[in-house]
Amino acid sequence: MCEVVLGEFLKEIKKTPSSVKFAEMANILVIHCQVADETKLTNDLIQLTAMTWMREFIQLAGRVMLPYSSGILTAVLPCLSYDDRKKNTKEAASACNHSLMKLVTPEDDEEEDEEKNGSTGSPSREDGQPKTEADSNDMLNASQESVGFSNISFFTPASADRPQVTLDLDGIVQVLDRHLHDSSTGMMTRIAVLKWLYHLYIKTPRKMFRHTDSLFPMLLKTLSDESDEVILKDLEVLAEIASSPAGQTDQVGSCDSTDNKLALKVPESAKPGQQPSTGSKAVDSSPSTPSMNSYFYKFMINLLKRFSLERKLLENRGAFIIRQLCLLLHAENIFHSMADILLKEEDLKFASTMVQTLNTILLTSAELFQLRNQLKDLRTQESCALFCCLYRSWCHNPVATVSLCFLTQNYKHAYDLIQKFGDLEVTVDFLMEVDKLVQLIESPIFTYLRLQLLDVENNPYLIKALYGLLMLLPQSQAFQLLSHRLRCVPNPELMRTVDESKYMDSKQQVASKRASHTQMDYNELLQHFDRVQSKHLEVRHQRSGRASDHPDRKLM
Repeated sequence: MCEVVLGEFLKEIKKTPSSVKFAEMANILVIHCQVADETKLTNDLIQLTAMTWMREFIQLAGRVMLPYSSGILTAVLPCLSYDDRKKNTKEAASACNHSLMKLVTPEDDEEEDEEKNGSTGSPSREDGQPKTEADSNDMLNASQESVGFSNISFFTPASADRPQVTLDLDGIVQVLDRHLHDSSTGMMTRIAVLKWLYHLYIKTPRKMFRHTDSLFPMLLKTLSDESDEVILKDLEVLAEIASSPAGQTDQVGSCDSTDNKLALKVPESAKPGQQPSTGSKAVDSSPSTPSMNSYFYKFMINLLKRFSLERKLLENRGAFIIRQLCLLLHAENIFHSMADILLKEEDLKFASTMVQTLNTILLTSAELFQLRNQLKDLRTQESCALFCCLYRSWCHNPVATVSLCFLTQNYKHAYDLIQKFGDLEVTVDFLMEVDKLVQLIESPIFTYLRLQLLDVENNPYLIKALYGLLMLLPQSQAFQLLSHRLRCVPNPELMRTVDESKYMDSKQQVASKRASHTQMDYNELLQHFDRVQSKHLEVRHQRSGRASDHPDRKLM
């Protein structure tokens, strides 16, 4: 009987929505959308009815409901993770969520500017704070001391003399942040929260960047989520933060509240081929990433820090995260900035592992096809600068450095590096990396390299480098694979042609075109490689020395 009466009441509201006081009635709906005891069947019906009414109210009232968004979201978001037993309630909540999201427009980012233009004084954070707190208290009457979402949150109606509809952005962000921090939040609710954050950064970027410093640590932590869908949405939000023009600022601030001793050091000076940085911008943004805002470099620093602290995250999701970032942001910016940061990394073991991961992504991922082509020929000053930047960090991993030289067709330098491998400590891990490199040489990525083996006379150092790798390997499957490949290299006498002089002229023209852009000091690069590897050797000796100081820890 009550259900029929409520249905008739709702029909009357639809007929004459202009005479309805939605704000006063919405309080009741928010209360009943949040069921305190989910075990009672009657509560399910009450919740479904309240959610249905809320959906209709949002569609009928439109932007009038915007000031009360935080209260509505507090009621709606948990319902998005319901199972099939509450399918109807979940669908109604999803409709409410989508309808409410559509009400947020770019106008909500401009209204505050108009209000500030009419006021005296500078638009400082302190000036707006009392108003923000008052709005938050009016719109969302939730206890700050409550933990979890079992407490009923509701809003009180706005005053009748409010001149225009205003978005309760502070209240919305507070609700979204609480759901992200709550470990019991369902997957669909977390995805909806991240969609809301992304939508708000798109529609109201200037207002949202006030909350970025408080949201940033939790967004980074969400990268460890078990769901790939959650991680993808999280990366979309982080990418928008890192690339939005509204995020460009000269202020120096930390996006993370963790101990400074855990932070990776930021390069103090620009690398060769980069524009020098001035002032505080050196701390906030990489000189090699002009298209990104000041949060981009902070994001890269904190992401690498998280990989350093959570090695399982790097092993299980590292490649996935970096590949997605290369799609969302510019791949060259990702690799250039990470190489800058790793160059100053003090944990050499982590630096070597991270370089190995980045190198594998660079050589195998479809997302990096364009970047590989850019590095393959080194015909522009930009590609040469990128190679030098990557090379200096790649020196943390000798085999990765050789593979980078193979990719860029620096075969003589690759041969010179392999000659130095005799002075390095050859470990099982080292030989396994050489084994993987041989497998990569047989992959489609290095098709051009294998075809160049036909031109024996003009690629002698390529053949020498491959023979050098062969001599490093023990009698294994990789050894047999590379040995069989080198046996297929043709005799140069059989490959001679009648028009050899004309061919050599054209070959020299191609070489001179490449050399005109590659004014690189390879001797200096070799010296840098030696210095980096000396540091690695010193660290390994220190570790072995500490182990020998504790003989009781050794296995008998």
